[in-house]
Amino acid sequence: MLTLDSLTPQKIVEELDKYIIGQHQAKRAVAIALRNRWRRQQISGQMQGEILPNNIILIGPTGVGKTEIARRLSRLANAPFIKVEASKFTEVGYVGRDVESMVRELMSISVNQVKTQMMDEVSEQARLTAIERIVDILVPRSSKSKSKSTEEDSSAQNERYQRTRAKMKTKLLKGDLDEREIEFKSDHEPSPQIEIMSNLNLEMLDFNMNDMLSNLLPGIKDKIKKMKVGEALEYFTESEADRLVNKDKVIEHAAYAVENHGIIFIDEIDKIATSDKHGGIDVSRSGVQRDLLPIVEGSNVPTKYGTIDTSHILFIAAGAFHTAKPSDMIPELQGRFPIRVELNSLSQDDFEKILVEPENALTKQYTALFKSEAVDLKFQAAAIKEIARFAALANEKMEDIGARRLHTIMNTLLDEYLFEMPNEQVKKVTISSKQVIQCLTPVIESEDLSRFIL
Repeated sequence: MLTLDSLTPQKIVEELDKYIIGQHQAKRAVAIALRNRWRRQQISGQMQGEILPNNIILIGPTGVGKTEIARRLSRLANAPFIKVEASKFTEVGYVGRDVESMVRELMSISVNQVKTQMMDEVSEQARLTAIERIVDILVPRSSKSKSKSTEEDSSAQNERYQRTRAKMKTKLLKGDLDEREIEFKSDHEPSPQIEIMSNLNLEMLDFNMNDMLSNLLPGIKDKIKKMKVGEALEYFTESEADRLVNKDKVIEHAAYAVENHGIIFIDEIDKIATSDKHGGIDVSRSGVQRDLLPIVEGSNVPTKYGTIDTSHILFIAAGAFHTAKPSDMIPELQGRFPIRVELNSLSQDDFEKILVEPENALTKQYTALFKSEAVDLKFQAAAIKEIARFAALANEKMEDIGARRLHTIMNTLLDEYLFEMPNEQVKKVTISSKQVIQCLTPVIESEDLSRFIL
């Protein structure tokens, strides 16, 4: 497990290389930006607050790795991450999503991440308590008390009770009681999830729907549940872990993670940039840019968990910029994205590497899918070359959709097998270059077919 201390720029690029082929300049840029955040935290005093993140614009066609670079970066740093599309936002005053919603969503993601981590830390303790609670249900202590019973009788009863509990506990831990059904009163019900679609910042209202409903309906917390012991053990473990985790600590840690480690990936930023300085559409596009500006440069955004300062959130924007240029954005917003990196279109050689080298390579994914049906799938080296050639050719003839073209090519190539499996007659499949050519040549050569299939 890599720690933030060990994530040097070279190490970050090395880790990104496991999943993304090429695009070395983009990897360098994000690696430096991530390391600079760690460097800032090593500085004490007022200077720490003065060092702002170097936000980045990734420029390149779809499918060349822009989103994947940002996503993998957040996983490496174990940082709260959200991907948003700039084209989905509307200017304040219009119906739709406002740009502040991405900060609120990032905070919610961070709260869930931190809560999960904290629940994992107390899981052992929670499981021990859950076991005791189930044994209490299986072996209830007798409520009858004999008025004339002596102290010796009471002691003997207690010994018998403890022996019975110990036997039941042993059976429980062995899994012998997993299918036995038990009945108990529920003391913890999840809060109802209510999403409010409005331009008003109603998320700022801090109220607990569970408490409100339990006051209106007093029996809501005392709902009788029936479960098998195996399911009940998981239920009580989660319930106990939730009880052991301090909610205020979760919010405090989550807010710190967002403000100091959060990454917001803004895709399709070119859609809100326009070279046309006249016309009605420019009003809404420029309006979204103006709304985005204070968040990127640093402002306080109210959320239902408290106010979040966006000054040190890392913003990575991306766009194809076919019809617009980064210089078409309003000057103030341009200045907040000082690092600009152009990503290259993918070549046939890149496609060959993408098919086999990354840890999540498509050939490895399909091999795993076939294995689930007890079929051994192999690709000959010559077949890989042909698949890459057809992918590059399809991107030249039609819209360049980058590595996503490989998904359509592979699915077309393996379609028959995927449909026929499971098949007792087929236990091994070897894809040769001849098969690739026979399957894909008719599709590529027919413009109508290629447009609809590839």
